[in-house]
Amino acid sequence: MLSTFLSHQRKSFWRSRNRGSSIATQIILGFFMLYFLVIAIGAGFSMPFLLPKIFPNQDAIKSFNGLILYYFAFDFIMRLQLQELPTMSIIPYLHLKIKKSQIISFLNIKALFSAFNLWPFFLFLPFIFMRIAGAYGGFATIMYIVSIFSIAIFNNYLVLYIKRKTITNVLYTGIGLLIIAGFAALEYYKIISIMAGSDYVFRTIALHPYAGFVFTVAAFLVFKINSNFLAKNLYTEELSSRQEKKVSTDYAFLNRFGKVGELAALELKLILRHKRPRSSVILGFFFLLYGFLFYKAPAIDGNKFGQMMFGAIFMTGVSIIIYGQFMFAWQSSHFDGLLSAKINFKDFIKAKFLLFTIASTIITVLASFYGFLSPKLLLLQLAAYLYNIGFGTVIVLYLATLNYKRLDITKAASFNYQGTSATQFLLMFPYALTPILLYVPFGMMHMPYWGLTVVALFGLIMLLLRGFWVNFITKKFEKQRYKIAEGFRE
Repeated sequence: MLSTFLSHQRKSFWRSRNRGSSIATQIILGFFMLYFLVIAIGAGFSMPFLLPKIFPNQDAIKSFNGLILYYFAFDFIMRLQLQELPTMSIIPYLHLKIKKSQIISFLNIKALFSAFNLWPFFLFLPFIFMRIAGAYGGFATIMYIVSIFSIAIFNNYLVLYIKRKTITNVLYTGIGLLIIAGFAALEYYKIISIMAGSDYVFRTIALHPYAGFVFTVAAFLVFKINSNFLAKNLYTEELSSRQEKKVSTDYAFLNRFGKVGELAALELKLILRHKRPRSSVILGFFFLLYGFLFYKAPAIDGNKFGQMMFGAIFMTGVSIIIYGQFMFAWQSSHFDGLLSAKINFKDFIKAKFLLFTIASTIITVLASFYGFLSPKLLLLQLAAYLYNIGFGTVIVLYLATLNYKRLDITKAASFNYQGTSATQFLLMFPYALTPILLYVPFGMMHMPYWGLTVVALFGLIMLLLRGFWVNFITKKFEKQRYKIAEGFRE
């Protein structure tokens, strides 16, 4: 039956009207997966040499143990944003003589084919074979691998379960965000330490290898919970989503976001089909070289992150800054049509947030090559990335509601100042100064990594509060929309 489902999926893909764009999307995603894979392999083989430099007063194995659960905590957060639900048009199968368990098994197996499940092995296995095997023996080495595999599977199915539950009840989203925020606060105030806890757990596995099966049992339990939920909601969930879902869009990866994805896809078409927005996006890739101006050896060696902060913020958020400064003005030629159409303004604002997050993620991934200059720069850029998608998106969209200048998107961007106003200049002050002001007190106290942590936590907290900010900006947009429309008519 598995081969039959795979055959149907393959035929559905090749017979789709959007086959060309789907292939292009898969090629681009494949490139990023390969890029991340190379980074993971490089980091994995470099870890025995990098860890003593990053944690000079600590045993390398202790540092490695401490990083494992830290990695999977970050992996969990990234999966919540990026991991797709395994989809299959199951309604045609439900009336046939096919067991639901077979359909569920296919969905569960398909969910395992995720890059998130591969990266931990390339990242951690080299160190395990190079250091753990010699220190603790073969059985402990095997249990390290089993534990890492089990945690990856646990995260995989837990994220799928959470996403499926939030489809039926938004309350679960709020509870999940509170739990994540709670752990972040406990870590920040040193009530708990994920790194110390991770070291204790894997030190225990090294000394008592059978303890690693605890993660295996946890992975199996969350797998069963996920399967039971699918068995109870397989028909009704797919039917309701089918009724809400548009037949197709040109960008299949946006389909899982529903109406928000449709609006984001429309804006993506606008960007790619017109000169000025397309030029703005392309310009963002050239600014990736900006790091060579700010990332100087003396600043890196002296941990002077304050001097490099603006460069990191600008690079990882360049798409938000350049494209976002004209937000809503890109639709100035058809803005009246948007107001008269049956569009939920909350979804409209969410689509902007979604595009910003995707663009900033792509740019940050590409900028990770600066990690070859120094691993410290990866921490700096991670803090800048969280700041951009957490706070930067909010400030850009809020100030966009104050911009009433019309924009002609068919004209080139070079030496074109149409649509610019004082709002663009105001934008840079809170955007650029906030992370520097957050960092400066810790820089003056010679606590640079604490400064980066505060900037990252500020961005993360703002990101966790995104629902609140979406509602806030939506109300502001609804209040200002007629003034914006009047300005666009001039």
